[in-house]
Amino acid sequence: MGMTMTQKILAAHAGLENVKAGQLINAKLDIVLGNDITTPVAINEFEKAGFDGVYDKSRINIVLDHFTPNKDIKAAEQSKQCREFACKYDIDNFYDVGEMGVEHALLPEKGIVTAGDCIIGADSHTCTYGAVGAFSTGVGSTDMAAGMATGNCWFKVPSAIKIELTGKLAKGVSGKDVILDIIGRIGVDGALYQSMEFVGDGVKSLSMDDRLTICNMAIEAGAKNGIFPVDDITKEYLDGRTKREYSIYEADDDAEYTRVITINLDELVPTVSYPHLPENTHPVTEASDIKIDQVVIGSCTNGRISDMEAAYKILKGRKVKKGVRVIIIPATQEIYKESIKRGYLEAFVDAGCIVSTPTCGPCLGGYMGILAAGERCVSTTNRNFVGRMGHVSSEIYLASPAVAAASALTGYISDPREVL
Repeated sequence: MGMTMTQKILAAHAGLENVKAGQLINAKLDIVLGNDITTPVAINEFEKAGFDGVYDKSRINIVLDHFTPNKDIKAAEQSKQCREFACKYDIDNFYDVGEMGVEHALLPEKGIVTAGDCIIGADSHTCTYGAVGAFSTGVGSTDMAAGMATGNCWFKVPSAIKIELTGKLAKGVSGKDVILDIIGRIGVDGALYQSMEFVGDGVKSLSMDDRLTICNMAIEAGAKNGIFPVDDITKEYLDGRTKREYSIYEADDDAEYTRVITINLDELVPTVSYPHLPENTHPVTEASDIKIDQVVIGSCTNGRISDMEAAYKILKGRKVKKGVRVIIIPATQEIYKESIKRGYLEAFVDAGCIVSTPTCGPCLGGYMGILAAGERCVSTTNRNFVGRMGHVSSEIYLASPAVAAASALTGYISDPREVL
């Protein structure tokens, strides 16, 4: 029996000719990642185990992004612990205030992750990097600690779901709508511990930002990882960005899948995920009577330059509805700078929005946008669980930057196609 893309990457990193679903393997790691919340726990485990060195200081990445700039004393202490560890072991890729960005936007931007890699990160949305043709998955802080010390990690080889994409996205529809539609179809456990492998003619119509968004939310369907094939769009993105040679893996013709799902991109419409699970999806046209209090545009899901552009096209020359708070967060310093150059940030401020330095803050209810009791937020983030962004009675509606920006103008969840 042949292997999927994911299985081929895992076999190569385990030094095996073949692997099969359910098999336990020990694989070599190309990249280990942690942030300001998960890295301190990993450091504690690292020291408790008696480790006195890291396996490769160029392959370990620590990004301070969740509560950075620090929101309180505890956050400051966590960041201090990360700084001291990075200094002690001379970690090459340590990103602090002034250099940092939201981790899953920053690593692809800098070319740190690349095709064919085996990557673990102590953050569930590490699955983002499947967009560049890597096997990438979230782990706990204990696995991060062992990975930093040994450069290895145990995995159970996942089975796979083939998702065949056809057609092309219409105006006002984006990668966020694709993944929300898929999660709505299969549920939050529909791909539990499986690889979501995206293939088909429709792939070539998706930008790299679309693919990063789609893979980012694979975990919201319970997936172990999401992955796209390496095509000309991928190569153009990687070439000149990554300094490492990369490997391209393609699924065998006789690879085994647990199921095949076909998505016609032509038929997709702007989609909104209602509280309190990402699977609770509805066409935006059904949501026009839902009044909102806040809009957040940013995060590791939708804080890239194309997301800033989508919001700009809708907000430029217009005003945010009185009573609606709009928070826009470019995901990295480079995206922030490019947004300044293009005039996006001035347009956002003129429209009545605030613009923040890169941070995960509001996504996880950390800071910079906490919701009070009964408040509703349209957010381009990835989770809308109970209490995720604040009070347990608040509500989060997940949507694309276009839907979020259109909603900011009306005060109700709105269809961007009526504005564009």
